Amino acid sequence: MAKKDDGEKVKTLERGDIYFFYRPKIEEEEPESLEEVQRLYMVLHPEGEEKYRLSIIGRKKLPDPSASGKSRYWGFVDLVRKDPKKLRDELGRDRYHTKTRGEREVPEARPLGEGIYRISRHDGHTHLLYALELPKQPGEAQQEFQLEEEASYIISVKNPEKPTPRQAGLSEARDAEYPKKLQKKFRDRRFADADPPEFMDHEGTQFIMVAASEDIQEELGIELQTEKESKASADVFKDLRVDKSKHPVKPLFEGEWE
Repeated sequence: MAKKDDGEKVKTLERGDIYFFYRPKIEEEEPESLEEVQRLYMVLHPEGEEKYRLSIIGRKKLPDPSASGKSRYWGFVDLVRKDPKKLRDELGRDRYHTKTRGEREVPEARPLGEGIYRISRHDGHTHLLYALELPKQPGEAQQEFQLEEEASYIISVKNPEKPTPRQAGLSEARDAEYPKKLQKKFRDRRFADADPPEFMDHEGTQFIMVAASEDIQEELGIELQTEKESKASADVFKDLRVDKSKHPVKPLFEGEWE
């Protein structure tokens, strides 16, 4: 059941830890711009649950939180696992063989940010809110991905029974399959609020994030209570158990490309 929050008319549906990663393009070992990036990942780990959701964000960046109501990007849930090891495998370096170019390598993903999040209900919408704990000061890398110290997005999920525009979204074969209780939430509409957040537990869930605000306290009247983190205490290593020796960490701690 939703919990009443410290802001009026705001209810917390889910809270937990959030992580962001980016993966360089094939054989691009030292990316320095978005053009050299293949994917932007977002990981949600709900509090008190053995559940990790790995999503891929379209356009390889987040909606501009300063463009409220105008900036909207698509994304989808790629993996949902109880064991973070499965996510680590997905984020690791990969090699494959092609007939024309021989063996090629996809570099490992780089941690870009970590913090806390909430999925909350407010004013007839569901919001995804986050506040970063690392890096302590967002740098050039975070700016390129439009990853701010904190932000709020209206989030809604797509009805898999409704058609997807050509050249947009996932193929029908990859669409999420929801149990009846969730499918009914759409009421034959193309989109529904991410309420309950259980929608995000299904691989193939497609969602839209619309920029709402870059000041959560001003918008919703609440403050996300972050903690001071360091290289020794970073949850991305303790929680996801990412190996520091295999993933460049400069973007996470210094805000610089690597």
